[in-house]
Parts: sequence; structure tokens; C-alpha cells
Amino acid sequence: MVIVWALSWWYGAGLKARFAIFVERMAKTADYFSIDLLIKSLFSPFRQISAGKVRGPLAVQWRAFLDRVISRMIGAMIRSAVIVVGALWLATQCFIGIILLAGWVVVPLLPIVGFILMASGWLPPWTLL
Repeated sequence: MVIVWALSWWYGAGLKARFAIFVERMAKTADYFSIDLLIKSLFSPFRQISAGKVRGPLAVQWRAFLDRVISRMIGAMIRSAVIVVGALWLATQCFIGIILLAGWVVVPLLPIVGFILMASGWLPPWTLL
């Protein structure tokens, strides 16, 4: 009876809780890197407080224009790097999460597999040395 209860919890509420942990971890990572916001603001100026209109001679306006363009290029490069790192980290966490979920499903079967291997006389390779 205990085994049936344990297996029903393992494949029911336990698996559901592990999946919820996986989804929450992915959501936290996506929120941490804010990839959607970085994409929306990809070409915004990088830490430039006064990026508005500049009045004055043509040389001053040209310099302000170049400052804004350079600031936007730096911002785009940094945001692109953060987007790539965030996407790679999300993919890594997704891969690890899927492996952990598959492991969660397989773990209760390991004693049965071990018993079958023991009954068949199988020995691990390191014991044959």
C-alpha cells in the first residue's frame, strides 16, 4: 500500500511540483535577463541622459549627432551581447531541466532494473579488472 501511495505521489503531485519548479526557474531567468525589453530598446542610446535636440552651430549639432549614433551603437552591441548570453543560459537551463524531469520519471524504475540485472548475473565493468 505504501509503495502504491509513494508511486502515485511521485508520478502525480511530485512530478507536477518538479515541473512547476522548472517553469518558475525559466520564468525567473527570462525576467532576470529581460530579453523582451532588451529587444524593444535595442537601438536606444546607452546611458545617455541628454539625447535630445541640440541648438547651435552646425559643428555642435554634428558632434551631438555623432555622440547619439555612437551611443546607440554601443547600446546595441551591449544589449545584443546580453541577449545572446541570456538566450544561451535559457537554453542551458531548459536542457538541464528536461534532463532532471526525465530523471525524475526514471528514478523509481531503477530498483527494478537493478534487480533484473542482479538476477541475470550482470557485473559492472570495473569489477572485472
